[in-house]
Amino acid sequence: MTQLSPSILAADFARLGDECRQVLNAGADMLHFDVMDGCFVPNISFGVPVLQSLHKALPEAFFDVHLMIRRPLDYVEAFVKAGAGCITFHLESESDPGETIDAIHAAGCKAGLSIKPGTPASAVLPYLDRLELVLVMSVEPGFGGQKFMPSALEKLKELRAACDARGLSPWLEVDGGVDAVTGPECVAAGANLLVAGSAVFGKADMAAAVRGLKSL
Repeated sequence: MTQLSPSILAADFARLGDECRQVLNAGADMLHFDVMDGCFVPNISFGVPVLQSLHKALPEAFFDVHLMIRRPLDYVEAFVKAGAGCITFHLESESDPGETIDAIHAAGCKAGLSIKPGTPASAVLPYLDRLELVLVMSVEPGFGGQKFMPSALEKLKELRAACDARGLSPWLEVDGGVDAVTGPECVAAGANLLVAGSAVFGKADMAAAVRGLKSL
């Protein structure tokens, strides 16, 4: 079954808690929390204090935290304490992937690994059996509202085949330009967790948008 992780980067920050509750009540499985440091990606979003506040307001929510930062290993403990349910970091970051995965698990959190559009799916394979989530970026990370890159579909197929061959069942997540048109293509390619920003929070009827994407 396809699961949905609405990206709060596209929400109305003046009504952040209310909008997060709306999409969860509509059936969203979790909330995607994009952390940007202005170095690894050319944008700055939000960090630990915002996650703490949302976790306090929505203690039942699962927070899918995506660290688009240079040194994710340095921030694992802080984000776990703030309420992260899964921490996903970039293979292209400066932190050692194996050490970072170990630190996330040691902190009692699920671990995810993400790759940019220019990184081949094969780069994930050495870590695949240690991950609860693999995130394929279908846009260049850093800004919402970008157009979906079809090259992500081949990566999803490759990773799904590798997971099936090894008997693994992590979340295979895709993020960037996912909507009612591209979402079905991602699911057909093997994704089982969709990140959607403007396709959910940008709609007048967010509940209907959630239901539509969940039905894929």
